[in-house]
Amino acid sequence: MQSLKKGAIVPTNTNYASLIKRETSLYNDNSKIRSPFERDYTRVLHSTAYRRLKHKTQVFYNVDSDHICTRMEHVLHVESVSYTIAKKLGLNEELTKAIAIAHDLGHAPFGHHGEQIISDIAKEHLNESFWHEKNGLYFADFIELLPNHENKYQNLNLTYAVRDGIISHCGEVDNCAVKPRTELIDLQKDFCTAGKFNPITLEGCVVKLADKIAYVGRDIEDALNLGFLSQEDVLELKNIVKLKKGSAINTSTIIGEMIGDICKNSSLEKGICLSQVTGEKLSKIKAFNYQKIYSSKRFNAFKEYSKLIINQIFNTLLEFYSGQDTLKNLKQNKNLYPTLIKEFYSYLCKYVNAEILLKEDKKYFKDYINIKIYQNLQNKQIYIKAILDYISGMTDRYAVDTFSELIKY
Repeated sequence: MQSLKKGAIVPTNTNYASLIKRETSLYNDNSKIRSPFERDYTRVLHSTAYRRLKHKTQVFYNVDSDHICTRMEHVLHVESVSYTIAKKLGLNEELTKAIAIAHDLGHAPFGHHGEQIISDIAKEHLNESFWHEKNGLYFADFIELLPNHENKYQNLNLTYAVRDGIISHCGEVDNCAVKPRTELIDLQKDFCTAGKFNPITLEGCVVKLADKIAYVGRDIEDALNLGFLSQEDVLELKNIVKLKKGSAINTSTIIGEMIGDICKNSSLEKGICLSQVTGEKLSKIKAFNYQKIYSSKRFNAFKEYSKLIINQIFNTLLEFYSGQDTLKNLKQNKNLYPTLIKEFYSYLCKYVNAEILLKEDKKYFKDYINIKIYQNLQNKQIYIKAILDYISGMTDRYAVDTFSELIKY
C-alpha cells in the first residue's frame, strides 16, 4: 500500500494557495482553529440545501419510511467511505469530507427521475440541460446563503477545491480509476457536460470513486428489502460479487471489499483506482443494478407521478410572469395558492435587485447582500430559470404537499 501524502492538498502543496481561494470572505474571523476546508464543511452542514437532502429520494421513493436510503444517508455513506480511504492513503481528510458532504447538494426531488424531468423542461424553454453536478456548484455559488456575524446573508463562498469536487464527482461515469487533472479551469464556464473533467485533487478523485461504490451496495440492500429482486436475481448477484464463503450480500460486505482494494491499488502514478478484477466486478454490479433495479417497471408509476407534480408546479408558476411587474402579480394572487406563491415570492425577493422589490418588502430583504442572480426579472428566460432553481431545491415531501395544494382549488 503506497502513501499518497505527497499529493495531499496541504499547505506545503504547490497548488494549495489556488485551491483554497474564495471569491470573497463570508466571516471576518482570523481564528486559526479551523482550516479552510473545515470551514467549508460546516458551511455546507449549516446550509438549507444539505438539510433538505433527508427528504429527497435516493432511488426508492418512500418519504415515510425510516429505513429506505435517502439522499442524505447516501451523502453520509460517501463521506464515511471517502474519509476511510483518504485517511489510509495519507490525503487531506478535511478536504475529502467537505467535498463528500457537498457533492449532492444539486439533486432534484424524486431522484434521477426528477433530474430528467427538470432537464426536459430546461431543454424546451431554455435550450440547456439540467444535471445535478452542475446544479450543485450553482447552488453552492449562488443559491445557498448563510448569515455573517452581522446577520447579513451572503453566498457560501466555498474554496475552489471543494467547488471543483462538487461539479466533477459524477459517479455514473463508468471508470474505476480516477487520476486528477492538472489545470485550473473556470468551473462555471468550462464544465459543460457531466464527467467532462476529473477532479483537480486526489481527494476529489476519492469522492468520485467512493460515490459509485457507496450507491451500488446500498441500492442493492434496499432492493432486497423491498422485494425488487427474485431468488434467481440474488443467485446471479452472488455469482457476480463472489464474496467469501459465509458472507452475506449487503452494504457492508460490498463496500468493505472495495475500500480495501482502493487503498491497496491507488498510487500517485495511477491515481485513485481499483484493481482490474475488482473494477470489473464493480462494473458488473452496476450493470446488474441498472437491469434489475433502476430499469424496473415498478418505477413507472413513480416516474409518471413525479412528472405530473413537477410539470404542474412549473406551469402554475409560469402563468404569473409579467416582466418587472412579476413580483406584484405574484403578491396579488398569493391567496390562490398560499403556500406555493407566498414561498416562491419570498424566494425571488432574495435574488432580485432591490430596485424592483415592492416598497413594503424592501426592509425585509435589506440584509440579503448576496449575488442577485435574477436581476430585474427582465425577461421570461430569467424567470423560468428561477422557477427551475426553486423546484430543484424542493424535497419530495414539499413538492407533493405543494401539488396537493394545487389540486384543492
